[in-house]
Amino acid sequence: MANIISPSSAGKVEVPVEEVERTGDTKLDDVALEAAARGQTTTGYESLTVWETIRAFKIATLICFAAAFSAATDGYQIGMNGSIVANQGFINQFATERNGSGTLYLASPVLSGWASIMSVGQIVGMTTLPFVTSRFGRKPAMFTYWFVMALSVMVESLSRSWEHWLIGKLLAGIGVGCMQHTLPTYISEIAPVRIRGTMLMCYSLWWTTGSFFAYIGLQTMAREHATNYLTPIYTQFAQVGLMLIIYLIIPESPAWCVGRGKEEKARKQLQKIYWGVKDFNIDQHLQSLCLTVEHERTVAAEQRGEQWYAIFRGVDGRRTLVALWTLLTQQFIGLALFGTFGTYFFQQAGLPDPFKIKCIVSGINIAATIVYINVADFIGRRWLACLSTTLSWVSCIAIGILGVSPQVQATQIIFVLFACLWNIGMTGNGATGWGFIGEISSQRLRPYTAGFGAATTCVAGVVMAQVTPYMVNANQWNWGFKTGWFYAGVGLPFTLGMWFLIPETAGRSAAELDELFERKIPAWRFHKTETATQRLIKVEKTGVEKAEA
Repeated sequence: MANIISPSSAGKVEVPVEEVERTGDTKLDDVALEAAARGQTTTGYESLTVWETIRAFKIATLICFAAAFSAATDGYQIGMNGSIVANQGFINQFATERNGSGTLYLASPVLSGWASIMSVGQIVGMTTLPFVTSRFGRKPAMFTYWFVMALSVMVESLSRSWEHWLIGKLLAGIGVGCMQHTLPTYISEIAPVRIRGTMLMCYSLWWTTGSFFAYIGLQTMAREHATNYLTPIYTQFAQVGLMLIIYLIIPESPAWCVGRGKEEKARKQLQKIYWGVKDFNIDQHLQSLCLTVEHERTVAAEQRGEQWYAIFRGVDGRRTLVALWTLLTQQFIGLALFGTFGTYFFQQAGLPDPFKIKCIVSGINIAATIVYINVADFIGRRWLACLSTTLSWVSCIAIGILGVSPQVQATQIIFVLFACLWNIGMTGNGATGWGFIGEISSQRLRPYTAGFGAATTCVAGVVMAQVTPYMVNANQWNWGFKTGWFYAGVGLPFTLGMWFLIPETAGRSAAELDELFERKIPAWRFHKTETATQRLIKVEKTGVEKAEA
């Protein structure tokens, strides 16, 4: 095992491969040297199952779970902002147009402006906060976007015109965008390798749960106080309060500390995260982080990719494309239609209780996410991402067919069925997509890759938010179910791209992913390719078996 050398004055942790301890076993020493040269080493916990890892690393699991729980605010705010436009009281307050019968309605340009400005805010947050995250740490970034989100809720509560609501949506977008890039990055760095995928999917679970309760609140108000739109907005303060408590408690990322040359701070954070783990070697884990960081720096220096914009070049450019592709695909297979404007779409489609339908669909999404979390490590995240995305795309085709078929009594039932199937597929896409945002990048560039990758999806979201209200608005283009054909067409190349770009990352450490990308392994061969860590584990196991014999 390599000795840890203190950070230099430049803040770089140096771990000379030559100082790997010799065991006397030539083959083992050679394999250990090879692994160290690639920034890899073993921890002794590689063979644990998911549940064994959770039981062994209780505090680390709890920290990741708590960080993911704060994503409920993200889901709640997006669900609330997207669906409150169907609340009659909200319409009465913010409507700017009347139809032929004199009934107030929200004009498509206003709806598009609200949805677009939130996406613009997300882009701002995702492309600016990475520089704060990288320089000052993950926790300062969390407190930054917490303040912005609290401010957005205050503006929304005081808004009485569509222009004021626009400002609130902009702030909400900035806060949500900051959160969406920071949390996957943080969880990816804290979670033990064996349960990293499970913990990252918990982000999607709590996001879906947050949006579910937003729909429950709106459905309840629509039934009991149809014109009361302020109470649901006020409830967002409770979510913001819970976020603050969580961020005050959880520790800083040790990986960030090592990357900034703060070795002693990293050790203190590791002691908190792995407190109570039997026979856990803090020094050994710190060595592993140092090896990874130094290897990535060496490779970056060789490729002249030491600056943040290396995310657009070479191997890191490929990693950026892979990281963003799954979430980007969402935008082209109907996210704006069923997500941002879901309740409005159901309302325009003639369903009698759009809030109730949205609640049912959201409840199904929660159940689907729980299933995905439990099966991801058995079928793999690549298969889960590709199959679920394909399901959503096929559902768009089915809904498009309804638009050109004779409307019969069963049409709405069939529509709701395929809307549910679309949501089940999209839940799998989101659960894996946010994981890829957090884990695909190198440790050195993770904040920038996560930020840019997530922002790219929002750029597409701005475009879709502009055109979708016109498609579904009965007073505009009035495409209705035929909107499904639009998303089936634009979504086809992105759905096909999933099968060629998305690799299997389950059970791979950050250093192993570095190796696989550096070797330019095709996405569909990631799970079959042996890494230096796997070779080292195999040789160590053989040595133990010989010793016992």
